[in-house]
Amino acid sequence: MFRTLLASACLALLSGQASAALTSGDLAFTAFNADEDGWAMTTFVDIAADTTIFFSDNEWNGSSFNSGESFHSWHTGNNAISAGTVIRFSNIDQAGRSVSVGTLSGSGSNFGISATSETLYAYLGSDYSTPGIFLTAISSEGDVNIVPTGLSAGVNAVVLTDSSDYAEYIGPRSGLSEFADYAALVNDAANWSILVGGDQSLQTPDTASFSVAPASVPLPGTIWLFGSVCAGLAAMRSHNSRLIVKASDRCVASAGR
Repeated sequence: MFRTLLASACLALLSGQASAALTSGDLAFTAFNADEDGWAMTTFVDIAADTTIFFSDNEWNGSSFNSGESFHSWHTGNNAISAGTVIRFSNIDQAGRSVSVGTLSGSGSNFGISATSETLYAYLGSDYSTPGIFLTAISSEGDVNIVPTGLSAGVNAVVLTDSSDYAEYIGPRSGLSEFADYAALVNDAANWSILVGGDQSLQTPDTASFSVAPASVPLPGTIWLFGSVCAGLAAMRSHNSRLIVKASDRCVASAGR
């Protein structure tokens, strides 16, 4: 019974981690193209299959979105997305809008994104207009429309230069201990290349994945403990089986005499 309960606890813990809900700062924008009307972003955690994330460039005032711009719904697809993956969203102002992973649909009007006075949000919610948790944001108009979301520039949102036609994170993508350690770098505009003016529609963002040093990703202590106990139980079971076999051999030998 104890072994069954322990195994169930191990599975429940692992399952809970795999399906943990996204929260603020778990995703971050890595590129913004107002001329091509697209962006790129990375995730610092595994995203469960069949997750829906919304985007909008309608400004949030703390209780509702304004109107006149657009909403997008990203369905991540039937497979989980691994931490460190970079996803590209392209031509979101066109009927042929696309995303490198999953599917993207739009609602509203004025689907393009602007270089001037623009804020783009990524969030979870029950629908387009009802955000539950703001995951991250990117803005070219300071943090005036970021603050009402509870996000903070430099922590889980990034503020670009006004009139940014194209901007892209150019900092490290490898070598750190945890994926979350990249958040402060990615959300710091000082680590971005920013182009103001000109036609930047043909710029292509870097979609190379982020990675962490293998030796720096130990299993959480609780799972390690369960794993050790489970391994111990397995060894004990194997040892007991050998004892039973040896006892059986002795009985057979005795009966032969």
